[in-house]
Parts: sequence; structure tokens; C-alpha cells
Amino acid sequence: MALKMVKGSIDRMFDKNLQDLVRGIRNHKEDEAKYISQCIDEIKQELKQDNIAVKANAVCKLTYLQMLGYDISWAAFNIIEVMSASKFTFKRIGYLAASQCFHEGTDVIMLTTNQIRKDLSSPSQYDTGVALTGLSCFVTSDLARDLANDIMTLMSHTKPYIRKKAVLIMYKVFLKYPESLRPAFPRLKEKLEDPDPGVQSAAVNVICELARRNPKNYLSLAPLFFKLMTSSTNNWVLIKIIKLFGALTPLEPRLGKKLIEPLTNLIHSTSAMSLLYECVNTVIAVLISLSSGMPNHSASIQLCVQKLRILIEDSDQNLKYLGLLAMSKILKTHPKSVQSHKDLILQCLDDKDESIRLRALDLLYGMVSKKNLMEIVKKLMTHVDKAEGTTYRDELLTKIIDICSQSNYQYITNFEWYISILVELTRLEGTRHGHLIAAQMLDVAIRVKAIRKFAVSQMSALLDNAHLVASNTQRNGICEVLYAAAWICGEFSEHLQEPQQTLEAMLRPKVTTLPGHIQAVYVQNVVKLYASILQQREQAAEREAAQAATQLLVDRLPQFVQSADLEVQERASCILQLVKYVQKLQAKDVPVAEEVSALFAGELNPVAPKAQKKVPIPEGLDLDAWINEPPSDSESEDEAPKAIFHDDEQKPIRHRQPEVDEEELARRREARKQEQANNPFYIKSSPSPQKRYQDSPGVEHIPVVQIDLSVPLKVPGMPASDQYVKLEQERRHRQRLEKDRKRKKQRKEKHREGRHRRHSSLHTESDEDIAPAQQVDIVTEEMPENALPSDEDDKDPNDPYRALDIDLDKPLADSEKLPIQKHRNAETSQSPDKEDVPTVEKKSKKPKKKEKQHREKERRREKGKEKEKGKGKDLDFWLSTTPPPAAAPGPSSSVGEPGVDGIVPAPQEECEETKREEPENEDAEEEMEKKPSKHKKKKHKKEKEEKSKDKKKSRRKKPPSEEEGLEEPVQNGALEEEEPLPPMSSYCLLAENAYIKMTYDVQGSLQKDSQVTASVILENLSSSFLKNMELNVLDSLNTKMVRPEGTSVHDGVPVPFQLPPGVSNEARFVFTVQSIVMAQKLKGTLSFIAKNDEGSTHEKLDFKLLFSCTSYLITTPCSSDAFAKLLESGELNMSSIRVDGITMSFQNLLAKICFHHHFSVVERVDSCASMYSRSIQGHHVCLLVKKGENSMSVDGKCSDPTLLGNLLDEMKVTLAQC
Repeated sequence: MALKMVKGSIDRMFDKNLQDLVRGIRNHKEDEAKYISQCIDEIKQELKQDNIAVKANAVCKLTYLQMLGYDISWAAFNIIEVMSASKFTFKRIGYLAASQCFHEGTDVIMLTTNQIRKDLSSPSQYDTGVALTGLSCFVTSDLARDLANDIMTLMSHTKPYIRKKAVLIMYKVFLKYPESLRPAFPRLKEKLEDPDPGVQSAAVNVICELARRNPKNYLSLAPLFFKLMTSSTNNWVLIKIIKLFGALTPLEPRLGKKLIEPLTNLIHSTSAMSLLYECVNTVIAVLISLSSGMPNHSASIQLCVQKLRILIEDSDQNLKYLGLLAMSKILKTHPKSVQSHKDLILQCLDDKDESIRLRALDLLYGMVSKKNLMEIVKKLMTHVDKAEGTTYRDELLTKIIDICSQSNYQYITNFEWYISILVELTRLEGTRHGHLIAAQMLDVAIRVKAIRKFAVSQMSALLDNAHLVASNTQRNGICEVLYAAAWICGEFSEHLQEPQQTLEAMLRPKVTTLPGHIQAVYVQNVVKLYASILQQREQAAEREAAQAATQLLVDRLPQFVQSADLEVQERASCILQLVKYVQKLQAKDVPVAEEVSALFAGELNPVAPKAQKKVPIPEGLDLDAWINEPPSDSESEDEAPKAIFHDDEQKPIRHRQPEVDEEELARRREARKQEQANNPFYIKSSPSPQKRYQDSPGVEHIPVVQIDLSVPLKVPGMPASDQYVKLEQERRHRQRLEKDRKRKKQRKEKHREGRHRRHSSLHTESDEDIAPAQQVDIVTEEMPENALPSDEDDKDPNDPYRALDIDLDKPLADSEKLPIQKHRNAETSQSPDKEDVPTVEKKSKKPKKKEKQHREKERRREKGKEKEKGKGKDLDFWLSTTPPPAAAPGPSSSVGEPGVDGIVPAPQEECEETKREEPENEDAEEEMEKKPSKHKKKKHKKEKEEKSKDKKKSRRKKPPSEEEGLEEPVQNGALEEEEPLPPMSSYCLLAENAYIKMTYDVQGSLQKDSQVTASVILENLSSSFLKNMELNVLDSLNTKMVRPEGTSVHDGVPVPFQLPPGVSNEARFVFTVQSIVMAQKLKGTLSFIAKNDEGSTHEKLDFKLLFSCTSYLITTPCSSDAFAKLLESGELNMSSIRVDGITMSFQNLLAKICFHHHFSVVERVDSCASMYSRSIQGHHVCLLVKKGENSMSVDGKCSDPTLLGNLLDEMKVTLAQC
């Protein structure tokens, strides 16, 4: 034996330790993978040895390799062996490895339960500490349920080291096993007053993290936290508590009045910036919740703003960002307090950090008024000229437009200035927001009638200099402004000074290089302009000038007829024929101006969104009635349908063409090619004009000359916006003088009439006193009658905090006690059933005992209700009285104690009751042991029969108020047949933002073994119109998206519909899959344009599309004989799972499996069922489902073991929710 030990120690001397492994990896950089594979082989040999020291060394090396990215899940059992070592140094290695590689899907994790329980009860605090630390990393719902009681016991440990760790791990336990929150909460609440500051800090952290998601459940703790806030000196504890108060204040506005003074004192006294920021944030939340509740809150706001100014002026970029962030919160409720610091915000626009510049831009949006709008925009325009990078420049452009157009142009007093700003913005090259500028130009010209003449003059100048703008012809580029310019000049052509010059500018050959939708607007508005010119020339009797205008159109329109865009082709060809007809009439001296102008008579006004829905249906109109007589059922299907709107006899005659031989076709083809070659406007061998210019040889070799642009480019003939600032100042000065004159007049009149009441109000001048130079026609948008709001955010069903939304003030029920590991648990739970059995011998005793229990429960319930009411009254009392902060801890402690007492006594009484019942159970056991075994069997049978009778009785009897004790038989399946099937949906949430919500479902098809279809429901949550939607998914090696022909793998698939506000629609996308044995996630993006009254914005929403193994299954019926043959074939691999805590009936469980996992039931016997499904690639999947009392086991067989394992894991997740 001694020789063996010596040999083992000698062998260990030559084993590689962790240092040797790291050294070896560094020395083998060229063949690192090969060296590591050799080391893994050596580690596998070491793990086979009996010596625990060798195994611990091997696991230590595996832990390092796992950190490098290597999978060590194959060594999970060996890790558990090291965890169970008696020596602490080995145990620590085992727990470290487990915390790194164990997860919910680890098969052997259930073997750790007893080992962890043993370590938790160890006399060594270090063994207990390492077990708690490791468990926090890999705790599962099963481990949380089994160990919750042990961890809760450790919260009262003598060592603060253990208490602190136990309190912290309870948060993870609550997430995995929410039922443990209520029984554990009283003890957790006690830890808030623990003498050790570390334990107290841990308790504050846990409760604050729980309250962050569900604050209303923790409102009763406000007095206790107030006491901590006014007495604690730990900054981190204070930060957590103040954050919690910020979440509680909106729920209880009276709380804010108590918080203002201590928070203000902290702001004055603290030097910690992090604490200062949280105090300011909470003060803002308090003042928002109080709104008009506090008359003297302006001092608190000024204090917050001054402190935030210190943060913004700090050199630390993080503090500067936080200061701007908090300032934006104040801006929403107290804009005037922030506007005084406008100079500081404008300075932030010069910051090097782009995130700070963007945050300052957001602040400027809310700081705008009629007085400072021009100044702020002027500053932003200088930044546009200096901006580096298109992203920030585009953001500046968007913010300028947003600032000016907010609230129906509320702050613009001179629209000529705004038009000049928009024209100056057209100088930006490379921007993708040309459509925003165009939309603003159109909106202002339509809605502000007084500005149309000026707008038309600016737009005509823009069209004359279109070559400066049209250099970038990409869609949504700056060339989009030509769309607006052409439309404005055409629609309001009567304001043009030189219409002939504008007409020639719109018909230049360079126009054909613009995008198709802009060309279409050009063509349409050329005719409007032409109609205006004709009218002017005919009224002036200038016949030759009118004919010259007609000839110009006849000469220039063919270039649009040959456009690649169908819309441009159609409009140009129709208009060309119209103009040719006008030319013939002009030749006969027939006046045509009035007829041509009549085509565009009337004014176009903006239409409110959803106005179509408001149109009333005329009386007597039935929209569901047939327009024509419905076809009779007697007509045969082979009979040709009759023409409704035209005579079908003419159809074949009209469309029949004579046959043409091959020679004639060849001759026509040659003639057409010759004509195309001679036509300078024909687009040859390229789909678009842009490509023709891009493909021209030698373009890249042209030398680029650097031009000195010290003065910014300006379009000739356009006034600069700066001159309007001076004009506006002069106009306001004149307005002020005129108002002063009127004010003096009014004073004199009031003195005469003896009215002195409103004397003071005449002296103040506000933003509203500044009258705009032009009046805006504001259109009120109406919603349809009985419209439902569509922007409600649905809660995430997968949110783990959702299950923790529990009322903690209610007293504990019997069923909510944590499970204690005792052998008598099963017997004590069955004792009520035994007591309820009406036997002949104990007929007189049983009803008394039952009545006692009933009275005991009633008494407990009444006590809990009284304490709950008392707690509410105490909180109201604490909030209603407003003592000074020094005296505040007094009432808070008095309230905190009853709060604990209100919850703790219930478990104590329950424990006493179980103690009373235990001796009776022990006596019964002794009697059972004395009696022979035959009598035992008979008694067991009797009990079974009596239980079944009780179940029948419980079905018949339904008392008006069911007691808690009568609920258990219902949950155990007494009403299984009558339990309704819960609503189910196969669609899961994919992604969501303020604009759109995406839900999806993936389905396979047996016809195509390598394809699945993802059905995505898109729901518009906003008031904007969503269009140009495009879905793109990043392909993997295994799964690829099927895209239209001619597109690359980087292109998205367009969504074939648009979404008005509040509307949802479904789109389908096809994916090809090679291997279906594993689930896979693909990253994707939905891009779209959101259009509303303020303009259009490009938005995108990122998502992750999950292809689960279940989505590859097809529900396929199977006979019991075929099912039996499959099982007997021996070709299927087997695996199984077990899920505890099942409360749903077996019928509904089967329905859930069939619905969510695409199985069909082959055969069912009582609480067992066999099920079958088939994958799109022909894998057979067979299941045997068995339901126990509160558990469920699923045994599966499949031709692919990996697929089966993944399917059972997915099924386990579904069953865990039942």
C-alpha cells in the first residue's frame, strides 16, 4: 500500500500542471491546435485515474482550455467528482469549472443537488462560500426549488461572510423559482437591518433589483428605506436606495414631499458625482410626479440645473454625457430653467465626441422659442459646413428641420427665412435626407399661401441651377429637392416671373439622368407650366411665342418617352400626343389655352391621414350587394364566362394579328437595331443612365483638382438666410413700438373706466406676443370614430421578471411554504385525505378535527387581512405627516417592524400546527408496524377507495367560497375533464420598437425537404405610414434566405405591402436548410420609411430569427401498427427527459405538445400516450409521454440522436411553463 502511494506521488511529479500547459501553448504558436489536442488526450488519461489530486489538476487545465474556447462539456461528470472532494483546494477547482461550463442543458447537473446541499451545511465557512458562489453561476429551476430552503436558512448564519453570499444568491433563486419569493421575503427584509454593513448592502441590492421591474410590490418598504437613506454613509447603498425611490415616487406622489428635503441636502453635501447624478435624477422624477403639488419647487429645479452645469463643464466625457442626459429630463417639464443655459449646450456642439454632440442636439430641440430660433439654426448651419462625416451631418440636417417644423411651425415667424434655409441645405453633398428637405419645401409652399410667390422664385432658380444639385443622382440623395422644385413651379406657375426660362430648364437633356420618380414629376409639371404659358401668350396675342412653346415640348418630350422608367414613359407619351394635337389646333388658329388650363384647374389642399375612412356612405348604398346579378349555380363550369362590361364577340376580332414569317421578323429586327443605333437618346446596353456614366472608360484616371472653398458655395440668385435675421429683428422692433403705443392707449382708457385689475399683465412680453410674418394654415388631423389605440406595448412573454410580480403584503398560504427535505413530507400531505375519510370507528372525532382546522385557517386569514390593513394605515400615516429629516427615522422604524411581524407569524403558526400533527402521525406509524402485512394491504385498498369517493364528492360539491385546503384535489386532476384548454399561439415575438412589432412562426413542408417558410406578422404601432419595407437576414453556411433572381446575398427581400397606422399584415419568407438536427439563430434587419406630417425618416429594427428543431417537424398521422414497427426496427436512438412541477391536466398537456411541437397522438391510455412526428428530411420521431402526480416524463426515439436531444430540450422548456 505504501509502495502504491509512493508510486502515485512520483507519477504526479511528472504530470503537467497548469503552468506547464500555458508555457507549452506559448511555445507552440505555429501548431497550437495540434498541441492542445495532444494535451486534451493526456487530460483524458489523467481523468481515468483514481487519484483525486490528478483529477483536480486535469480539471484545472480543462478550465483554462475552456476559457480559450474549447468545449469541455464531455468532462462534466469528472468535474462533479472534483466538486465532491473533501479537500478545499480541489473542491474550489471543481466549482470554478462548473461555474464556467455548466448550464441548464447540462445533463448531469441534477447529480449536484445532494453534493451542494452537503457543502451548504458544512461546518467550514469556506466550503459553504465556494458552494454558494458556484451555484449562483449554474443555478437551474430544479436546483433553485430543491435548495431554496437551505439557502434561506443560511441567511441567518452566524458568519456575515455566509449571510452576505446567501442574500445575494437568493436573487438568482427568485428568478429561477419565483414561488420562493414570498416565503423568503420576510427574512430578506430583516437583513436590511443587519448589523454587518456588507450584509445590509447585499439586501439593499437584491430588493432594489427586484423593485426595479415591479416597484408597486415594494411600496410598503418606503419607511424602512427612508431610514436607511438618512442614516447610511455608504454611497453605493445610497445610490441604490435613491434609484428605488425614483421608481416608487410615480406610484405614490405623497412620497415625493418627504424626499425633497433629504435629497436636496445630499445634493448640497456630497462630493461623489455618481451620487449627485442619482439624486438629481430622483428629484426630477419627484417633481414630475408632484407636478403642481409643491408650490416652491423652482428652487430645487434651479439647484439641479446648476449642479448639472458643473457636470457638463467637467473635462470627463462620461460626466458631461450624463449631465446632458439629465438636463434633457428637466427640459420636458421645466424648459425655461434649461433655456438660460443655451450657451453651454451650444458649446457642446463643438465637442470632439460625437455622442455628446448628438445629445446636445436633442437638447436644442426643446430649448427653441420664437425669440431664439434663428440664432440656434444659424449656429447649427455653421456646424453643417464644418461637420466631418455624413452621419453627423445628416443628423444635423434632420435636427434643423425638426426644430423648425415642430408643432406646425409654431416658432417660425418669417417663412422666407425658412425657405432660404432649406435652399442653403441643398448645398449638402452625400446626404441621404434629400427627401426631408423636399417634403418641407412642399409642405410650406402648400400650407403657407403668403409665401408661395417667394417659394416659386427660389424653386425656379433651383431648377435653373439643377446641375449643382443633380451631381448625386442616388435615390433619397440631395437631387430629391428637384422633385419639390418642379412640383411647386408647376402647381403655382402663375407666380413665375420668367416661365419660358423655367420650362426650358425643366426640359434639358441632363434631366434624364435623374431618378425615374423625379423625371415623372418633371413631365407632369411641364404640362402645367405649358398651360400657364399658353394662357399668357394667347391673352397677349403672341401667337408665335405660343407655337414656339408647343414646338419646344414636341422636340424635347421624346427623350422622356424613351426613358427606362415605365411611369415616365407613360406620362411622356400621353402628354406628347396631347401637345401634338394642340399643335394641329394652333395651326388652324383655334384658341386652346382655356381647354389645356382646365386640365389642372382647382387647388390641391393637404389631406389629413385616414380621411378616406371618414367619408360617410350614401343612403341606400349597400357595399356588400352584387353590382350585377350573381352567376347561377346551374351553369356548368366548362361554359365560358360571359363578358360583363364589353361584348366578347369583338374580342377575338380585335386582337387577332396576321402571322409573320421568319424573314419578315429578321428584317424588322435589323431595322429596329439601326434605328436604335442612330437615336442619341436611346439607352444602349445598360439598364440605367447612371450605369452608363459609371462604366465609361478612363473616368478614374481624370485628375482631381482641389478647389479652395473658403467661402461656402451659394446657388446664384438666392438670398442668404443671414440677411433675414436682421430683417426679423427690425420687424420685431417695429411690432414692439406699435404694441407700446397700443398699451399706452389702453392704460388711458382703463384709467377713465376705473379698471385697474389687469394693469400688471400688460407689461409682460412673452413668446406669444411675437406675431409671425405669414399665417400658417394648420390642418387638424382627425381620427376615425371609435378608433382603438394601437401603440400599446405588449409585455415580453419571456421576461423572467414577469413571474416576480407578486403581492408581498398578503399572508402566506399553506401551499406557498418552501419544500423541506423530510421523509414524512408525503405522509403529512396525505393526512388531510385520511382525516376526511368517514370511518365507522372514528365517526365522532373527525368532524371536530376538521372544524378545528377550518377555524384555524379562518383565524389566520382574518389576522393576515387585519395586519395588511394595519400596514396600509401605517404607510398612509407615515406619508401624511411631514416631520423634519432628523425625526424621520423614528416613524420609519416603527412602521418597518409591524411590516415584518405582519408576514412572519403565519409560517410560525403553520410550524406549530405541523408539530401538533406529527405525534399523531408517529402513533399511526407505530400501530401500522404492529399489525400484520395482510391488514396493511387491506387498509391500503380501503384508503384508495375512500380517496376516489372523496374525489367524486368534491366534483359534486361546489361551495360558494372554496377554502385553500379544497384547492389541492382540483389541481391534482379532479376536474381534469372540465378544465378549459388555454389559448395558444404559435407566433412568437421577434422584435419591437416604437414604430413596428414583429411576430413570427417557422413552418416546414414535406414537399420540399430543404426549405422552411418564416411567416412574419408586421404590426404598425405608430401613427406614421410605414412603406418601402425591406427584410434582410445574414446567411449562414447552413441556412440561407431565398432571394429574388438577380440579387446578391447582401440584398434584402422587399415586403410586398405598406402599413398604414394601426394595421397589421403577414409576409412570408423562404429559407433553404442543409442540416436540421440543431437549432440556429440568424441575425437580420427590417428597414423601412416612416412617413408622417412632419416628414419621412429612415428607420431600422434588428432582430434574431430562431429556427428551432421543432420548426422542422411536420404533423403527420401514424397508425398504432406502423408505430410499433418503427419501435421494433432497432434503427432509432433513445433519450428521455423529466419535468417536475406540472399542474396542467394531461389532456391539455397533450394538446400543447401537439400544437407547439407538431406531434400527433397515436394512442392514449389513462395518463400515458404515444406520439409521432416526422421531419422535413424524413427523420421519424416517436414519443412515450407519461404523467405522474406533479411531474411528467417523456421518452423519445429518433433516427438522429442530436435532433432528438434538441427536440426534447425544447419540449422541456414548453412543459416547464405548464
